[in-house]
Amino acid sequence: MKIIIFCLFIGLVVSDLPTNCMYEDTVGVWTLNLGPSNQTNTIDCSKFQPVSTLQVELTFPNYAVDEYGNIGKWTMIYNQGFEINLNGRSYFAFQYYEQVSKNEFVSYCHKTFNGWVYDAVTDKKFPPKNWGCYDATKKDKITKFSKMTSIDDDETLDEPYGLKHELVQSINNIQSLWKAGVYELYANLTIRDMIKRAGGNKNLSPVLPRPSLLDGKDLPDTFDWRNKHSSNFVSPVRNQGNCGSCYAFASMAQLESSARIETNNRIKPVFSTQNIVSCSPLSQGCEGGFPFLTAGRYAHSYGVITEDKYPYIGNDTKCNPGSSDYRFFASEYGYVGGFYGGCSEVLMRLALIRYGPLSVGINVTSEFMHYKGGIFYQPETHLLGSKFNPFYLTNHAVLVVGYGVDHDSGTKYWVVKNSWGEGWGEGGFFRIRRGTNEIGIESIAVFSKIYFGH
Repeated sequence: MKIIIFCLFIGLVVSDLPTNCMYEDTVGVWTLNLGPSNQTNTIDCSKFQPVSTLQVELTFPNYAVDEYGNIGKWTMIYNQGFEINLNGRSYFAFQYYEQVSKNEFVSYCHKTFNGWVYDAVTDKKFPPKNWGCYDATKKDKITKFSKMTSIDDDETLDEPYGLKHELVQSINNIQSLWKAGVYELYANLTIRDMIKRAGGNKNLSPVLPRPSLLDGKDLPDTFDWRNKHSSNFVSPVRNQGNCGSCYAFASMAQLESSARIETNNRIKPVFSTQNIVSCSPLSQGCEGGFPFLTAGRYAHSYGVITEDKYPYIGNDTKCNPGSSDYRFFASEYGYVGGFYGGCSEVLMRLALIRYGPLSVGINVTSEFMHYKGGIFYQPETHLLGSKFNPFYLTNHAVLVVGYGVDHDSGTKYWVVKNSWGEGWGEGGFFRIRRGTNEIGIESIAVFSKIYFGH
């Protein structure tokens, strides 16, 4: 079974690439086979002819060193591939897989598909320049491989999801911190629809937050971008429908907030999620993707356009490039903590205050689907009335916009924007217990900052 985010949201998948390469499979010495440069972001890397090579060692925790002694940084993109930033160049490629039968795939973690490389932006002129193609092979070829099975053809996924009255009652009977409820919408959806709503039939490799050296004592007890100095810097809640596009909605909502923050609410754009679904070479349309590659690398490399230029329809459609449309670019992006696996609750609060709302991944459960209000935590109910629980295999991307402490119970929580419409949860938002990595929310966080020429 493939592992990815976002929608995963965390949790980032026609399905997401069925690759499952871990950190320990990736550290080591790689040879980068480089094609000609001096190209633009319209370059087609499906085929290229290498003209030079570069050896790069990826080391713990996130350092990259080339054969000439230049030192840079690198990070895994979940279990799908890796990004290297070294000597003024930025590299990204997905790691390699092959399909060996109808529903089975094998990951070859010692090599990559063709990827993209370009100059790091230093003059704040976008898009980045000097594009080229490359692939990479690891010096010490590993024999370890991962084998996954797809459930796309499982006929039980087309059965009605229904109204889970028993599940809702059991949740409310065993705890009082949050309230579950029945959504009439679910009566008309199949299990497959619900998986799409959460982002695809994939799950996220667990990554525990790195303990922070900071204790957060100097940070405010509460913070909310919806009410900072009596202003709201968070764009309206939207609805992704049954397309696994949560990664696009979380990413665009993040950039929308960044635009509001950077201009003190003078500019309040709504960015096109359909442009991401239809056009991004770094995601898989309605089958998922990654905020790191969307709010981050895609927005940095290609720019994003406004919703009126490319309205959302919630389906996989052929890309209409719209090259003449004005584009907004991300000037900074990255994982909170500096690399995938470096996140923590304190570092998330720091990044939230410094950069604005953060895209994060969560592992959606059936209990979470029925959230109505309060501070969510995952109860040990699992009373689903079925031996198959697809929601433990799905991931979702959402946007953290604030944090606080409940005055009555003393429970610390995050405030999070979802993309299931204003009729879900607390007006489209939810609160979730903070400091316990509840359903993975403190494992993966992405920051991104939009550029406005200053």
